[in-house]
Amino acid sequence: MLGLVTQPPIPAPWGAPPASERLRVAWQQRHESDYIFEFATAFGWLLLTCGVYGYYILFQLMRRSRDHNRRRVELLDAATTFGWERAQAQGVSEELRPTFQRIADRMGVLHRLTTEFRDPALWVVLSVVSSGIAQYVGWVFIDGDLVKHDEAEHAIEADLAAIYARLGQPITPTDTPPKSGHNIVGRLVATVASLGLYSIWWMRDLMNEGNAHFEHNWKFEDDLARASQALLAA
Repeated sequence: MLGLVTQPPIPAPWGAPPASERLRVAWQQRHESDYIFEFATAFGWLLLTCGVYGYYILFQLMRRSRDHNRRRVELLDAATTFGWERAQAQGVSEELRPTFQRIADRMGVLHRLTTEFRDPALWVVLSVVSSGIAQYVGWVFIDGDLVKHDEAEHAIEADLAAIYARLGQPITPTDTPPKSGHNIVGRLVATVASLGLYSIWWMRDLMNEGNAHFEHNWKFEDDLARASQALLAA
């Protein structure tokens, strides 16, 4: 007599992780996305490689700009979702609804930045094919992206700080003014007039501005992680 063949039970699908866990993971992943440049080291490698190292610099400038924005989208979205959950639990969600709506509007700017053409490997290829011309185009995009990103983040952080303060966990938002854009025409003229030497200073500015932006973000993120853990434990 043949035995009855049964199929193993199909496991239930995994549910989405809770907002608090998404926030924690995004907070811990910053060492993967937020690459910090050391200009002196990069400049030394530029000299040693007769400029070839510049392609690696372009790759990292593009990659960190793209990956940092993606990580911040996840972190800020998770922080907002968690804040909304706690606001509902405390009965203040309707009071805070306009603030959450402002955050949603600003998050749209960060989401749109993730759809831009910023693949670092392709930008390196374009730079090689164009004999370095595409590098300057990429620098203009990196600067413009940081301006848009920083402006939206400042507004989001201020609103999140207000929300978490209302929930009983004050957060200090970034106190530096939003980044202003480069004078692109002036920098291009200076680069041509100096036979390319000014491009080293331009590259240095891109490195340092990104470094400073990340470090300011980390302070807010640490406060946000502390506040979310405190609310979770309450």
